[in-house]
Amino acid sequence: MLNFPRWKVWSITLTCLICILLAIPSMMPEAERNRVFPSWIAAIHINLGLDLAGGSHLLLEAETGDLARQRLEAMEDLMRREMRTAGIRIEGLTTQNGQLAFRVSDPDQLGEARAVAARQTQPVGFGAQPDWTISADNGQVTMRPTEAGLENAISSAMEVARDVIDRRINSLGTLEPTIIQQGQSRIVVQVPGVQDPEALKRLIGRTARLEFRMVDQTATPEMLQAGQAPVGRVILPTAEGGRIAVQRRAMISGDQIADARQDFDQQDNTPNVVISFDAAGGRRFARVTQENVGRPFAIILDNVVISYPVIREPILGGQATISGGGFTVQTANELAISLRSGRIPVELRVIEERTVGPDLGADSIRLGVIASIAATLAVILFMLITYGRFGVYTTIGLIVNALMILGVMAFFNTTLTLPGIAGFVLTIGAAVDANVLINERIREEQRRGKKLLDALESGYVEAQTAILDANITNVIAAVLMFYFGSGPIRGFAVVLMIGIVTSVFTAVNLTRMLVALWVRRARPKELHI
Repeated sequence: MLNFPRWKVWSITLTCLICILLAIPSMMPEAERNRVFPSWIAAIHINLGLDLAGGSHLLLEAETGDLARQRLEAMEDLMRREMRTAGIRIEGLTTQNGQLAFRVSDPDQLGEARAVAARQTQPVGFGAQPDWTISADNGQVTMRPTEAGLENAISSAMEVARDVIDRRINSLGTLEPTIIQQGQSRIVVQVPGVQDPEALKRLIGRTARLEFRMVDQTATPEMLQAGQAPVGRVILPTAEGGRIAVQRRAMISGDQIADARQDFDQQDNTPNVVISFDAAGGRRFARVTQENVGRPFAIILDNVVISYPVIREPILGGQATISGGGFTVQTANELAISLRSGRIPVELRVIEERTVGPDLGADSIRLGVIASIAATLAVILFMLITYGRFGVYTTIGLIVNALMILGVMAFFNTTLTLPGIAGFVLTIGAAVDANVLINERIREEQRRGKKLLDALESGYVEAQTAILDANITNVIAAVLMFYFGSGPIRGFAVVLMIGIVTSVFTAVNLTRMLVALWVRRARPKELHI
């Protein structure tokens, strides 16, 4: 028991001091923290979750019908290209009633055309079912999307949408948003500290599907009014409230954008968005503008034509400017972020919106602090009455344990939620379990007649197995809650895991060090515990 080397004393002391120092910035108001500490120290603090700091909560639902339409259109473009490459002439290519159909001009090539179509399908799911079914009869090939294929497409689109939303929100500098998928086609977004849900909806609700299409100048005003588009064309609304006919196929899509930034027009100083294409997009844009000088092309964002300028000369620099959309600096910056973060592959609509005010969070923090202090004082009083001097060591360990939890959470910039406070209070109560086991074991060894040093040594050594077994099972439960849970459940699990580790450290190492130093200095003849 007395064999407690100096290096071990210093390592335990430094570990506790470092964690305590890390906890200090989190216990100060934000303004005071930023004033007192350098920025790199002030950045080490605990973030408050939506229920404590206030903020915005959105529940988004995907328009799966829109995704199915996109798949049909993509397959239509793919089949045109593949049949042309294979030298197979087709006609009457249509996408109606949720299926794609076309006729093969040469009946002898029907089998080859079916084989080309089959190569475009992929197995999905555990049963390796095809994502499209293909039938060929009477010179016609018909492709129908399967249910398994659609479900796989929705799953992939939701994963991409979640990642894109995360990039967009983090582009605003917002810390620790909660973005989780709920069910097959819903996403929950919680952003602490953001009190303007409309700006948040504009940012993440936009799919940012940017396309450049040539304008069809053959469509008459009567056709546009009646919604009758020429073959191979589609009528889209304009930002001014009118209508315009454009080619169905896009010459450039948002997938070929390398960068986007907010800028100002050099002539009238109005905000605009400057986009840069990748290598393939820049070459294609240059070729199209070279071939269509004097013709207008439409810049389309989420199926709305925001401008349709005339190509005055070939654009060879790999850049284009989006203007004429009535931009403000904020909306232009939001569009640049959306384009830069990537396109959301499926349209999302807000089905639930909630804003939590900071006053409610302040009340939760105040009540949580009161509960934590009350729990700590009650445990301290019990330990002092029950174990005397050893209760003092337990109290020291308990206070250090609480500060270490805050320090570790601050180091990892963990988000503290209301369930996290509950986990903190629970950890305070459970932290003394190890000390109770040790103290009771020492009492038992004394009753067996062992000497003071032997009783102390046996108490700490024999209790360690039970302490580790009990806490390992708690860690397993916390890990499972973190893995399978979401939002508040994860917050509770994080605090619980950190608290288990720190409580074992303070009980097994810190209090043992304090007892060893006391015994070495005081040389007591008997032990009252």
